[in-house]
Amino acid sequence: MPRREFERSFAETAHSPGPAGYSSGRRLGAEWESHTLTFMSWPALDAVWERDLRYVREDIARVARTIAEYEYVVMLARPDQADAAQRACGSQVEVIPLPVDDLWARDIVPVFVEQHGETVGVDFNFNGWGNKQVHDNDAYVARNLLHRYRIRGEQAPLIAEGGSFETDGQGTLLVTESSVVNNNRNPGKGRDQIELELKQTLGIEKVIWLAGVYGEDITDAHVDSLVRFVAPGIVLLDSAFPGTPADSWSRSADQARAVLSRSTDAHGRPLQIIDLPQPDPDRISGEDDDMVTTYTNFYIANDAVFMPKFGDRRADKRARDILQEHFAHRDIVPIPIDLIAAGGGGIHCSTHDLPGRPAD
Repeated sequence: MPRREFERSFAETAHSPGPAGYSSGRRLGAEWESHTLTFMSWPALDAVWERDLRYVREDIARVARTIAEYEYVVMLARPDQADAAQRACGSQVEVIPLPVDDLWARDIVPVFVEQHGETVGVDFNFNGWGNKQVHDNDAYVARNLLHRYRIRGEQAPLIAEGGSFETDGQGTLLVTESSVVNNNRNPGKGRDQIELELKQTLGIEKVIWLAGVYGEDITDAHVDSLVRFVAPGIVLLDSAFPGTPADSWSRSADQARAVLSRSTDAHGRPLQIIDLPQPDPDRISGEDDDMVTTYTNFYIANDAVFMPKFGDRRADKRARDILQEHFAHRDIVPIPIDLIAAGGGGIHCSTHDLPGRPAD
């Protein structure tokens, strides 16, 4: 679709009404609901990626091309890199010139909520995951996108990232304390105050807090690499490969299991917990010791779910079968993402959905 035609279509669909809202008429939708498009971001930081920049761009282009077979994809790229990004991504992906620093669209694009039938984009004041990295351009991506697409914007009263939040679309939010109740984001704010602000900002009725892990990865343990909703009342929980020595991440998953097993959602339903086991670390194709090998960092798009392919054939198939069971009417599409995973993230981290009717 030509850019002008798409933007005209977007203006007509972005404010379409969805299911009934929650507090103050505001609602944070579930990822399995209809998308107008997927936003992605072209990595630009030599200082972060060094010699791997070329290869992580290949991963990002592969993810963009694959998603574009199912829904409209918009890639954000620095103006001087837009042509190269367009060549890499192909004609099915629209590349727009917009100053960015890295590939983590989940965290820098606004969090979109619905209020009285209108899409509102919430800017969560991205600060480089607690000032761990300098992202001068990414700090302005949210407001720049809202201006470009003429979406009503709002600045959140706290600092967080899109990967911090997981919702069932019916008023329940999963959050790790480590990624939000943290002085590197929200100094002086306790959990109760942050919970109130999240409820007011996102239209949430109930927050389920998981401990997470402080300080061992750049995100302080985002929830989207730990546990995900696949339907109201059903979650997939990351679990370590059998026999792997216990560490901070497996203990975090154990703690999350304990909390989730005794929790109910916003409608009082108990949660069904299903394990999503990691691959055998001796059989994966990636070689980096810090590689993120959770399958929970999948992305739900229109008619498809995109999951990482790590190279352990048995584990890859098992994860695909589990996802297919819960998304019976969607294609389950594995994508190799070794460089993205080595950089600390996954497919979900590198994508961000804009809710609404699909672009024609």
